[in-house]
Amino acid sequence: MTTPALARAAALDAADPLHSYRDLFVGAQDSSIPAYLDGNSLGRPLRASLDRIKAFIVEDWGGRLIRGWDEQWFDMPIAMGDMLAATVLGAAAGQTTIGDSTTVLLYKLARGALAMRPGRTEIVVDRDNFPTDRYVLESIAHDLGLTLRWIESDPRGGVDAQELAAAVSERTALVVLSHVAYRSAYLLDAAAAAQVTHDAGALLLLDLCHSVGSVPLELDSWGVDFAVGCTYKYLNGGPGSPAFAYVRAEYLDDFRQPVWGWMGRDQPFEMAQGYEPAQGIRRMLSGTPPILGMLAIQDTLELIGTAGMAAVRAKSVALTGYALELVREHLVPLGAEISSPLEPERRGGHLMIDHPRFAELTAKLWNRGVIPDFRPPRGLRLGLSPLSTSFREVTVGIIAVREELVRSDQPAL
Repeated sequence: MTTPALARAAALDAADPLHSYRDLFVGAQDSSIPAYLDGNSLGRPLRASLDRIKAFIVEDWGGRLIRGWDEQWFDMPIAMGDMLAATVLGAAAGQTTIGDSTTVLLYKLARGALAMRPGRTEIVVDRDNFPTDRYVLESIAHDLGLTLRWIESDPRGGVDAQELAAAVSERTALVVLSHVAYRSAYLLDAAAAAQVTHDAGALLLLDLCHSVGSVPLELDSWGVDFAVGCTYKYLNGGPGSPAFAYVRAEYLDDFRQPVWGWMGRDQPFEMAQGYEPAQGIRRMLSGTPPILGMLAIQDTLELIGTAGMAAVRAKSVALTGYALELVREHLVPLGAEISSPLEPERRGGHLMIDHPRFAELTAKLWNRGVIPDFRPPRGLRLGLSPLSTSFREVTVGIIAVREELVRSDQPAL
């Protein structure tokens, strides 16, 4: 690796006001993983979470046992939802809860939203939305006899307000879009999308999986109706940590989700006959919430609260901008193509780089401890988590990609 590249990265790290946060993460100094560039798929765990989870097992679970439900756990999904809303969602209390997976919550929100627009027959979604979103909506459309109205979005970009306006009509019940596109990192103008959707009399459901904890959100002021997102990416909740759901306050009295379970019933411990939804956002719950899975999320929210989302976003823009410079210098001359928006205001926290040989090179990079993410058909996705990724990691990772591309061009002996 060239000394100037490392020297520049060192200078950027030294000037980074969030650089010391990296030391708070488990494995951040592990020399066997010189470049972890997949934080937008699975974030590193925080050291504080080790202590929190151990204390929970020994003191709360082991010490309080079933009494924990009365003392704390029953209200934990709502309390955590409020913490999430205040720290990273730009939402008032009482509209967010945690529980289930992204897939299940997406289904609940979509079905509940559609029931609020009876007589309308279409769901609008883009072709390049995340597979789960598309599959869930295909299932719902099939079951309810609705039509999916597809937006043929550019896989290197995303859906803009004009494209959305051309797709919605008086038949549209629901629009489902990702705030940050999982492939290109295109950053949706959510306020404009909400306005276009509402002008058509429809409802907007946002997928926040690739933006929460990386991009500032203002769900209330944007006019978003419903939102869903995961917690194991930029929120570092761990593999399979529960997702969250947001329901705008004005809809809560009428909102009915389709999976009726005892934890979402009014007065659940009465064990009464017949289902009556709980008041407020608790009605989004179904079964017993995953208490253990919520623990690590708290540490990241506390850390983001200390740093501030403005500083997190500034670091994210700096990381992706620096990565773009390195890609142009080292990978574009070797045939790589940038498949993410170049303007920082239109880009989330990751980058997509395309090359015909990235599929075969990904395993070789992983063997070197350089860990990006491959997305078919030929994309290398660089996920740069602002709190745990250093400029040195970005440099080491992109230079390693260049070395593997050069090596793959060499004729076999």
